[in-house]
Amino acid sequence: MNKPVPPTELQQYEDDAPLYAARKKVYPQSVSGSFRRIKWGLMAFCLGVYYLLPFVRWNRGLGAPDQAVLIDLPNSRFYFFFIELWPQEVYYFTGLLIVAALTLFLMNSLGGRIWCGYLCPQTVWTDLFYAVERMIEGDRRERMRKDAAGGTMKLQRFAEIGLKHAVWLVIAWWTGGAWVLYFNDAPTLVKQLIFFQAPMLAYVWIAILTATTYVLAGFMREQVCVYMCPWPRIQAALTDEWALNVTYKYDRGEKRTSLKKAKELRALGQSVGDCIDCYQCVAVCPTGIDIRDGAQLECIQCGLCIDACDTVMKKIGRETRLIGYDNDINIHRRQAGKAPIYRFVRPRTIVYSALITTVGAIMLYAMLTRSLLDINVLHDRNPVAIKLSDGSIRNAYTVRLLNKRGFDRVIAIDIDGPTNATVHVVGADSVTPDRPMIILGRDQTTELRLLVTAPAENNPEKSIPVRFRVTDIGLGEVTSATDNFVSP
Repeated sequence: MNKPVPPTELQQYEDDAPLYAARKKVYPQSVSGSFRRIKWGLMAFCLGVYYLLPFVRWNRGLGAPDQAVLIDLPNSRFYFFFIELWPQEVYYFTGLLIVAALTLFLMNSLGGRIWCGYLCPQTVWTDLFYAVERMIEGDRRERMRKDAAGGTMKLQRFAEIGLKHAVWLVIAWWTGGAWVLYFNDAPTLVKQLIFFQAPMLAYVWIAILTATTYVLAGFMREQVCVYMCPWPRIQAALTDEWALNVTYKYDRGEKRTSLKKAKELRALGQSVGDCIDCYQCVAVCPTGIDIRDGAQLECIQCGLCIDACDTVMKKIGRETRLIGYDNDINIHRRQAGKAPIYRFVRPRTIVYSALITTVGAIMLYAMLTRSLLDINVLHDRNPVAIKLSDGSIRNAYTVRLLNKRGFDRVIAIDIDGPTNATVHVVGADSVTPDRPMIILGRDQTTELRLLVTAPAENNPEKSIPVRFRVTDIGLGEVTSATDNFVSP
């Protein structure tokens, strides 16, 4: 039995324990292999999309912006290729966030922290910064040796550090610059930025994003994943024993020993594990952990330890994938002499897939059937109704008409309400007074003031519904809104 710690010693330990653990610098070693190539490919794709997408053009017609992806804040529009969203359609973004969250859950239930290891912006930019660091300062051992030199650094060392930080700042600056290009015409804004003619707000945001990229990817690195990001803690509650995770197969790797000792023991017919304690899996880990210690919060499951271990296994003539994607069930099955099994289709993944499909289908249906002609009606509150000298009753309404098409439209306004009621648009002339027709400008909102009058012989005795119908004369598109017609 373990000897209990005396209360006085325990209290002394708690008093001396630091509230914050200082960062221990990690020196990830370069590695080659299938997962490293996957990460290079995904990094190139993600960065290429992020940096170049603002310059992609999309023809929307005369007078409309031709940037494929544009967040047009002054005009309250979001453009994504052929899709144009208005502020009233913010629910599409809500649906997109729901689909993104469910997709993250599905990825976690299938392959663990795939997002963290391959697609997270923090991972992508940190990986890029590490690549720059290795290119300028050398690989793991060389960087450790140079840092250990400390105050004895020579001019060449200062030049290396200066060049590294200069390249980091350029990457961070372009990262911030690329972000603001999504909010204005990219070629125009680039020209304005070069000649210092851009809005001050653009320079402010570039400075903010440059600083955050430089600090997070260049200095904080794995601490962002361990201390700042909530996802490692959330995903632990969403995973199960069937999820594939980067796993050290201790059933095959233990008992560890050196390569020389392992050969001697095998020659004597003794059982020994494949792990030779080379620590290559630790050397290449971007968070500096030992995957052999089991599941850990710090592990982003990037797969680089798999590549490192496979390289060693090939050199010593042992089977690869001592470290690999596996589930908890298979560890115990192999120990029991059973074949490993994998189950990707199970209740958890079915539910996530069904929810993603359902929400996606709802969004797609709403997008395909949405009206490009909208109306909103607001009844006057003071007074709510007026009785004219001839006995007729008049109600006034403020009507907002929204034309989402890229051309002008001629629309007619009709009402269904009091019998023989007439409608008049204040300040607008129409060739058909009993059925007002007006022109709606392309891609804009038009506000009208409508007067609805019920003749004396048809005065309603109480409030009744009134429906406003707006019809596009050319296209036949119809939309409507309902309010009330009130008696004094």
